[in-house]
Amino acid sequence: MDTGLQKFPSRGLQTRGGWAYGRTATLAIHPHPRMPQPPATPAQPHRWLIRVAGVFAEWQADILRALGAQALKMIGTEYTLIQLADPSLLHDSPAAKFVRWNLPVHHSWPCCPPDMAGFIEKAAQALARKFAANRPQAVIIGALDPGDPNRYYRALASNLRGRALQLFPPEVAALRAAEAQDSRAPSLFCLVGKEGLFCGLQSPQKSHGFYPGGTKFIRQNDPATISRAGAKIAEALHHLQLYRTPPPTGSHWLELGASPGGMTTELLARGYQVTAVDRAPLDARLVTARGLQAVVADAATFQPARATTYDAVLSDMNGDPLGSIALVIRLVKYLRPGGLVVFTLKLTGVSTFAETNGLESSVVDVAAAAGLRVFARTHLSYNRHEFTLFFDLQAPPAPFRSATKNL
Repeated sequence: MDTGLQKFPSRGLQTRGGWAYGRTATLAIHPHPRMPQPPATPAQPHRWLIRVAGVFAEWQADILRALGAQALKMIGTEYTLIQLADPSLLHDSPAAKFVRWNLPVHHSWPCCPPDMAGFIEKAAQALARKFAANRPQAVIIGALDPGDPNRYYRALASNLRGRALQLFPPEVAALRAAEAQDSRAPSLFCLVGKEGLFCGLQSPQKSHGFYPGGTKFIRQNDPATISRAGAKIAEALHHLQLYRTPPPTGSHWLELGASPGGMTTELLARGYQVTAVDRAPLDARLVTARGLQAVVADAATFQPARATTYDAVLSDMNGDPLGSIALVIRLVKYLRPGGLVVFTLKLTGVSTFAETNGLESSVVDVAAAAGLRVFARTHLSYNRHEFTLFFDLQAPPAPFRSATKNL
């Protein structure tokens, strides 16, 4: 059986997500034809591939209804092939935050790759024929199920990418890291699995991730890890790059609800200064951590020194989200103009799609009244029944009167 798993170099771009590089080519590189200028743009498709986390599977019908979409087929474990009339609803609708990743399907090959003789060569030639003239900034190919212990499709994705790059213009292969993509310029994303090959041309920002399927997966299996929350803020900062540059090294973070210190550890490891506030103490391993000011206090009564300025605020507090955002707003006068707020929206007390949207809308409205503009929202791999919201401070904060009692 010809599985098509020949080795082709992909000239860099290596990750755990299943698209790495081979080292030795066994076929000669075919020169790409002269490309027309300007390149043609693929027609807007009616079929899209969307990824919705399994935790929201019971709301799938509500999500599709809000998108005005019709489900065509389940692909892999978290993807759905849909027919979509208005793609703008993927970014501007109550369902948008539930869609972790999306891709217009400009090309698909429904097949079982192990059963297709010469799959890599045929697929690579088809990609070059259909997309090379569009000069995407990158060609990025991943497995539909990267968590599958069988590495076959991760290896297949890696080798398909290597062969495809031999057929695209040289500048496409020059990109060395997924994060080096211009988040607003189109890339060719492809996913391959037992259901076949699915490809589309779209910017990382519109797709909601630099990688096929979303953000980079951050592993946290070290026994010394304080908590999984460290991976959550690492993933959030990776997602942030789709919209703006993260705060530079040395920036001062205010972290509310910091105990036991998983997120604190990650921020310190990135060279940030951190003021960590919680009624419970941090893990003892952080007692002597450089750059850390640990404050055992209630976030409702914590008072920074008058001249203090923070570059970013992080809130992963449990409890009522309206109460949590009120505590953030109480301290927003210490945030510099343009400063960042990363806020975990816990779905406390909600059990339906409509209630979730109502809660998020209330939090965003309260924040907006205090000068905080939400510019991104997403469901990360390390989010469970919660979302991560990103705000920036747009204007001097207005006086805020809490709608909640006994904060």
